[in-house]
Amino acid sequence: LRFSCRRGGGLVQAGGSLRLSCAASGSNFDDYSIGWFRQAPGKAREGISCISSSGGNTHYADSVKGRFTISRDNAKNTVYLQMNSLKPEDTAVYYCAAAHIEYVLSIRELLPQWGDYWGKGTLVTVSS
Repeated sequence: LRFSCRRGGGLVQAGGSLRLSCAASGSNFDDYSIGWFRQAPGKAREGISCISSSGGNTHYADSVKGRFTISRDNAKNTVYLQMNSLKPEDTAVYYCAAAHIEYVLSIRELLPQWGDYWGKGTLVTVSS
């Protein structure tokens, strides 16, 4: 499985919105749970959201809950992260990752070493 992160990152003012997407090439995309991670300057990578292989189960970190929405379109081999009400503290490089599992039980499973395949990051900068 190989990811290419589409357009979506960039500079936005606080309170604004962005949608990130990652498209996967390869087979059996719908056998993978997908996670979104981010890494801010000087900080460790953190898992912020995850979606099950079918799309029926999602998890969010408290820092983004209620503002971000993860979704996927298995017919298009694509996963999305809709980010609303962005804050300066959301500034980070965002990554998608895939793990060959049906679902996770908790966002706490998204440790930095989670995932079998990783996309290249995309920078999101939120100005105050």
